[in-house]
Amino acid sequence: MFGKFLREEKAQGAIEYILLAGGIIVAAVVIFAIYSSMTRSAGEQLNESTAAAVGVMSEAITNATTTM
Repeated sequence: MFGKFLREEKAQGAIEYILLAGGIIVAAVVIFAIYSSMTRSAGEQLNESTAAAVGVMSEAITNATTTM
């Protein structure tokens, strides 16, 4: 039964579609991994710059309130 499946041309087309789908899945996983790494890096940079801005503003507010 399996040998007959492999001899049929329809089976060959089905196998080609399965391989194509597998390739698309592998590409999607790789793209997701790269995208995840890039967004993590951007998030860390955003957190660092926000923390620096908060520090500067906090210092400015402290200086403004102590000089009043």
